[in-house]
Amino acid sequence: MIPKTQSKKKNNKYPNLLKPLDLGFTTLKNRVLMGSMHTGLEEGDPRKMAAFYAERARGQVGLIVTGGVAPNRSGWVKPFAGKLTNRKEVKFHRIITEAVHKEGGKICMQILHSGRYAYLPFAVAPSTSKSPISPFKAWGMPGFLVRWTINDFIRSASLAQKAGYDGIEIMGSEGYLINEFLVTRTNKRTDKWGSSYENRMRFPLEIVKGIRKKVGSDFIIVFRLSMIDLVQDGSSWEEIVILAKRLEESGVTIINTGIGWHEARVPTISTRVPRAAFTWVTRKMKDEISIPLVTTNRINMPEVAEKILARGDADMVSMARPFLADPDIVLKSIENREDEINTCIACNQACLDHIFLNKKASCLVNPRACHETELNYLPTNNKKNIAVVGAGPSGLSFATIAAERGHLVTLFEEQSEIGGQFNIAKQVPGKEEFHEIIRYYTRKLELTNVKLKLNTKATVEMLKEFDEIVLATGISPRKIKIEGGNEKNILSYLDVLKYKKPVGKKVAILGAGGIGFDVAEYLSHQGVNPSQDIKEYMKEWGVDMTISNRGGLTKPVKVESPREIYLLQRKETKVGKGLGKTTAFGHRASLTRRNVKMMNACTYLKFDEKGLLISRKGKQQLLEVDQIIICAGQLPLNHLSQPLEEIGINVHLIGGAKSADKLDAKIAIRQGSELAAKI
Repeated sequence: MIPKTQSKKKNNKYPNLLKPLDLGFTTLKNRVLMGSMHTGLEEGDPRKMAAFYAERARGQVGLIVTGGVAPNRSGWVKPFAGKLTNRKEVKFHRIITEAVHKEGGKICMQILHSGRYAYLPFAVAPSTSKSPISPFKAWGMPGFLVRWTINDFIRSASLAQKAGYDGIEIMGSEGYLINEFLVTRTNKRTDKWGSSYENRMRFPLEIVKGIRKKVGSDFIIVFRLSMIDLVQDGSSWEEIVILAKRLEESGVTIINTGIGWHEARVPTISTRVPRAAFTWVTRKMKDEISIPLVTTNRINMPEVAEKILARGDADMVSMARPFLADPDIVLKSIENREDEINTCIACNQACLDHIFLNKKASCLVNPRACHETELNYLPTNNKKNIAVVGAGPSGLSFATIAAERGHLVTLFEEQSEIGGQFNIAKQVPGKEEFHEIIRYYTRKLELTNVKLKLNTKATVEMLKEFDEIVLATGISPRKIKIEGGNEKNILSYLDVLKYKKPVGKKVAILGAGGIGFDVAEYLSHQGVNPSQDIKEYMKEWGVDMTISNRGGLTKPVKVESPREIYLLQRKETKVGKGLGKTTAFGHRASLTRRNVKMMNACTYLKFDEKGLLISRKGKQQLLEVDQIIICAGQLPLNHLSQPLEEIGINVHLIGGAKSADKLDAKIAIRQGSELAAKI
């Protein structure tokens, strides 16, 4: 079954985005660059990586940049990470380039030396130092090793050319080795590779000059330049401009924008960051150089990209994770199908968080990402009449995929709208992108002809005529008893976020998991959410939009909360430990700035008109609050399971109906997708 789509007449709404870019010796079909992402495929079967990139090339992206490939072993991101250092490895990479070229795409290999970020005991850096995100101390490079490393970059680029790549990207940002040479924060050398800025930029310039000489004039060289470091003792704007001009003189084809070091304490790519939040940085460079300039970070829809290009902020836009969410962003834009785009919500849960846990990347909204050879939605040979109960994340995922495969699907939802827990999440400041998931599934239900029954509480009698039943009925909040508590002064998170019950000025939130943090964010914000206003965001996080300070940092503004809030947990671990690895610091910093008091190892003793009495570390403490909000976990809702099974109907449980323990949207959508692929 082929889903219905809108007209495939060429779209004229994006004249800048879909305009070809002439590089002189070659032309890119549009202004979209698929930015570099490490996926975990780099170290495995090259056919899986080839399938991943080929699908994006088929989706009409203008230029693909691979995940970082090391030029030598000391540059590995982790032990046995991807590298290109000899002719034997060329064969591996040729599988990838041939697959992309077969689909009419162009691809550059990113050469990345991790420097002091390498997760290795033999990590190297310009000077002996240790990064805050690696357990290993990096060794300062002697002069001969600097020269060898330059030669390794050149050799790797030459091998990339032999492997069939259309070009390379040199990773010069995000705090990796090249970036480390550029700033006094990490370069304490006194030889010709350090001290003055002229010396410090010698390292990247010699790499570029050497590569251009080796590969010739008809090979793309992209340089990813850190245009705002967001760390103390980072580059000044004047230094960045000087380097950009020298890179152009040295033979770079395109300059790509890098934003912030990995150790920066300013969130730059999470969902709390406004869309296109950093294109103003690239715009400052636009008048300084004449070669094409790429802007990046939180660009996830074609209309956003078109506005960026139309106002002259850049010549191209880079989207990385959006191509995990939907490989066909560009194709759907060309064909007037923007409402079918599965939008990246910048949650980081299945992409970056997986990589930092040494797992294969994927995508919360698209579990097929990086699993293209394993998870496929093929037409069914056994058409069934299937009922799905619950239009939350797992139910929507299953229903649309099963229907796309050719099954007849009826979706029952007790509420008046689809979305389930997404309708809770979308209200939280910094999670507005969840609106896009609901928009996507609303359209997907139409395209796949799912029969949607809203305001309908499914019963056994309704369901018994179906061939298969899928229960995606979700969860209910866990309740806890506290002496003295009553219905007025103890609320659940649903009371607050869904039913909008009034909340007092002094509250204690019991439970500091993801939901507890969401409730704290919701209750501590007032006025315009920084996630919706770029200038407010930069003020709150201390980003100097004039870049007159080194590294682009300034003092964050004080943020007033409308409430006094305590965020409590029973566990003795750090509050927020269970949050996403790459987003937890942002959540904690945001709440700390709003004076939310986070406390672990709490035992809840009594709650009365005086407040909440707790015991912590052997001492009793009275918190003068007038309300408690319970965010202490969830329980499965699957009351239909047993009566259906008793009458012999085949029942499947997914999402919260299956297990509420550590449940999130990533797990729920994946379970729905996997079941739909095989049913």
